Amino acid sequence: MITFLLLASYINSQENNITKIKIEGNKKLKTSYILSVLSTKKNKPLDSLKIEEDIIFLKRLPAISNVSYKVNKIKKHTYKVLFLVEENFTIIPDVNFWTTTNKQFAFKVGLYDYNFLGKNITFGGFYQNNRFNSYGILFRAPNLFSKNWGLSVNHQNWKSEEPLYFNNSFANYLYNNVSFEVLGLHQFNLKNRIDFGINFFKEEYTYLTGATAPSVPQQLKLNKTLFKFTYIFDGLNYSYQYVKGFKNVLNAQYVITENDFQNKFLIFWNDFFYFRRIWTKGNWANRIRFGLSTNENSPFAPFALDNNVNIRGVGFLVDRGTGVATLNSEYRHTIYDKGWLAVQTNIFVDAGSWRNPAGELDDFIKEENIRVYSGFGLRFISKKIYNATFRIDYGFKVYDGKSNSKGGLVFGIGQYF
Repeated sequence: MITFLLLASYINSQENNITKIKIEGNKKLKTSYILSVLSTKKNKPLDSLKIEEDIIFLKRLPAISNVSYKVNKIKKHTYKVLFLVEENFTIIPDVNFWTTTNKQFAFKVGLYDYNFLGKNITFGGFYQNNRFNSYGILFRAPNLFSKNWGLSVNHQNWKSEEPLYFNNSFANYLYNNVSFEVLGLHQFNLKNRIDFGINFFKEEYTYLTGATAPSVPQQLKLNKTLFKFTYIFDGLNYSYQYVKGFKNVLNAQYVITENDFQNKFLIFWNDFFYFRRIWTKGNWANRIRFGLSTNENSPFAPFALDNNVNIRGVGFLVDRGTGVATLNSEYRHTIYDKGWLAVQTNIFVDAGSWRNPAGELDDFIKEENIRVYSGFGLRFISKKIYNATFRIDYGFKVYDGKSNSKGGLVFGIGQYF
């Protein structure tokens, strides 16, 4: 027994151990925070697989644009691990201009810090005017309590003019949503995490212009409670503007409400992402979404067909449904990459179909519900500012069962998906 213990002690003493971990290059992101989230620990065995996992984890942080490492031998069986961090600028303004359903000029201005207090906390808010005033505030701290547990709190008062579709006609309504949301955030490991919690919100629809019908109210107020669950599998690896791997995001929500026009309902949608590097400057990006909700015959159906959400070029909130199936596929090619700036061109195809309110699953294969748009665009990407990608796309109609649009320009901040 004594011989066995001596042998085990000798073998353990021959392990390559980490006696020092050093972080360089970080300015705002606190060293203490980085050390707290690393799997690589001082006085633990040197493990190259854990270091590689830490590199992937750090690259996903908004505060970091890139990170590398070096392992230096101090003396026999003892090593120093050095992480070299390239930081992003993370205090980002949010500025958007567009025209609404009634051609009203609209703007949105906001400011967000994606590395608040140097601890990977997102904090900020926005103000929006589209003839109506809206605002929102967000606090999200994924590692507030530990490496694996965090909290998100969100408040929003949103107003917009939106079309509702019924009896082959439509009307414009003022939509107002006032919400308070609290979510728990838990990360099981590098690739798997969940968000879960509750949202209390009040919705109000007020008739403005357009068609009317006895069965559709001109004023509707709804108090709702929403239970939210999101599961994320993240297998993506980033290198500046390039992405490879796949990711899956499942959203499930149960909404409690009681009124004559909308009952309790369940809604879920799943996004599957696949990215592949092609040659040295190319990136093939794909998103497949499928979702269903409780299938009621209501103009207040939850899935929208919209330029900025699923089909570029189709128009602003041109249809609604109780089911959605879409595919977005694009090839991004870097034509300029020097210093802090990269420029990409892209060509894309967006295709999708919807289930009509109270419709059947075969609605997805009916010609009148299918839309296919294609197009091209540009991306101007800052490699030193988090999510600072200005995009412009032009989408044109390939096939549209309802002939909603011939196409148009779509602007935005961040990649489309």
